[in-house]
Amino acid sequence: MTSPRCADSPQAAPGQLPTADARQVRRAALHLIRQDAPAFTAMIIFNVLAAGAGLVGPWLLGRIVNTVKDDGSVEAVDRLALGILVGAVAQLLLARHARYLGHRFGERTLARIREQFVERALALPTSVVERAGAGDLTARGTSDVATAGHTLRDTGPDVFVAAMQALFILGAVFLLDPLLGACGVLGLTGIWFATRWYLRRARSAYLDQGASHSALAEVLSATASGARTIEAFGLRERRIADSEEEIGRCVAARERTLFLRSVLFPSIDISYVIPVVTVLLIGGVMHGRGAVSLGTVVACALYLRQLSQPLDTILQRIEELQSSGASFARVEGLAAAPAGTTAPTPPAASPATPATPPFADAAFDDDRIEVDGVSFSYGDGADVLRGVDLSVRPGERLAIVGPSGAGKTTLSRLLAGIDAPTRGTVTVGGTPIADLPPSRLRRQIVLVTQEHHVFLGTLRDNLQIAAESATDRELHDALAAVGAEWAGDMPDGLDTELGAGGHRLPGAQAQQLALARVVLADPHTLILDEATALLDPTTARHTEHALAAVLRGRTVIAIAHRLQTAHDADRVAVMEDGQVTELGTHHDLVTAGGSYAALWHSWHGERPPTTDADGDGDGDGDGDLDRPGISTQAGPPGAEARSGRSSV
Repeated sequence: MTSPRCADSPQAAPGQLPTADARQVRRAALHLIRQDAPAFTAMIIFNVLAAGAGLVGPWLLGRIVNTVKDDGSVEAVDRLALGILVGAVAQLLLARHARYLGHRFGERTLARIREQFVERALALPTSVVERAGAGDLTARGTSDVATAGHTLRDTGPDVFVAAMQALFILGAVFLLDPLLGACGVLGLTGIWFATRWYLRRARSAYLDQGASHSALAEVLSATASGARTIEAFGLRERRIADSEEEIGRCVAARERTLFLRSVLFPSIDISYVIPVVTVLLIGGVMHGRGAVSLGTVVACALYLRQLSQPLDTILQRIEELQSSGASFARVEGLAAAPAGTTAPTPPAASPATPATPPFADAAFDDDRIEVDGVSFSYGDGADVLRGVDLSVRPGERLAIVGPSGAGKTTLSRLLAGIDAPTRGTVTVGGTPIADLPPSRLRRQIVLVTQEHHVFLGTLRDNLQIAAESATDRELHDALAAVGAEWAGDMPDGLDTELGAGGHRLPGAQAQQLALARVVLADPHTLILDEATALLDPTTARHTEHALAAVLRGRTVIAIAHRLQTAHDADRVAVMEDGQVTELGTHHDLVTAGGSYAALWHSWHGERPPTTDADGDGDGDGDGDLDRPGISTQAGPPGAEARSGRSSV
């Protein structure tokens, strides 16, 4: 397993989601500020007023020292002390209101970040998400967004207030005595050098830490989701080793950031004392010569001592700023990810298309799907498809059959626009399918696989994902169309809560729910990639018949694992070793005596006849093409393991 590489620019490593660079992060932050400019401006004003009120105390204390030294009255000292109290109360109230405004600004901005992230994530092509992995996207949408939100709500306002206080304090010291002010600033140079050393190394260190966390999340997610497979194939030790390896990288990344902090904070603690000591020593000499008053020296020393508090806030929060800056760069990196069109598999690329293609909403004159000379490979691997030619007529029912590894699922992904071909074209109405914007693509073509997902929410919510305005009657009709009689037995009907904490649907019912979404989505072309594989043969047959009635007149492309599905299709395409080797009707292919005929007769326990007595080639048995004993030609490693995701 390779070490995760973080990208400090949108040009991320192949297969990884990009990361925004510093310029893009600043531009995005300024855009967020402009969206709530009044609140941000009010926050700045109240922070400035609070910082100004905080300067009153040390200055009045210096006046008290001079008054006492000059034998002033008790009333004068009391008035000055009352002024200190008023200044402290004013600072408290102003700072509290400034923090309140800062929190409101931070929460609203965090909401915008979350909404924008969800919009961008949903706009990502399926192929991009699959190659990046769910772990990276999940980490960006959870921990990274939360870290950025914490900065906007807490860390950002704290640092801003502290920065205002530090500037006002230094200005007050220079106003009292420029020489003492210069001594105090020179004493702070140690902080400047330590901070500069830290900042040069911190950004890359925290980006590496975020990337290692994403890689670990991906390994743990894959291990959890594939637990049964891991147990069945005895992969437990390997998965443990992979997890420990990623944990080791996470620990190493965190140790690096810990080392940076262990150098920064002790340097800062020492640097706090130096300017105070310097001002007291030089101020004492100057007071002995009558150059400054004792009150001025005391006030300057107090100001510089007070300066340690805002500087401490800034420098302690700088670690959070670096971490949150890296998190925000990862969140904002989705803006540079491909969206609106489906990204081709690198390194092969189809010509770049405009952001808003002219065919985005135009109706096609001809909905024919054409596959012309298509070859495809995953990454740098061998070709999974080679020179595939196929034409699917509007309204046709086409079954694609073949042994495991033949490239059936890969072809279905290209037909659904999830991937773009390495060579050749896959078009609908003369337009490359992979170039269609997601909104148009989902109206035109829907891919349904044996994978399915039940979302947290009611049964109605799960169905209306495909059609938001669907009525209860339409929802019930869709369920009835796929033979989901169990829906009528739900305790609360369509309002029954599904998922964790609610009613859990078994695999077969969840698959029928996914098929009901297809009925509601009402696509022009439907691609079924073993979409009824989790159903028992009787239920599957019933569901297929029900779907056939509902989808009559639409184009249906079925990746058939049961030969009965191929028997009912208008035409059958046989795939072997990444190529279409036979194409025709069920009757014609059985009569031809080729690979399809051999499979058909094998499933009926018959020897392939030299001649067909009646020529009908009919049969009633169902079977699975991956059944042991049937010759299967394995395609390139992982070719059939990459299953598409349902778009409904």
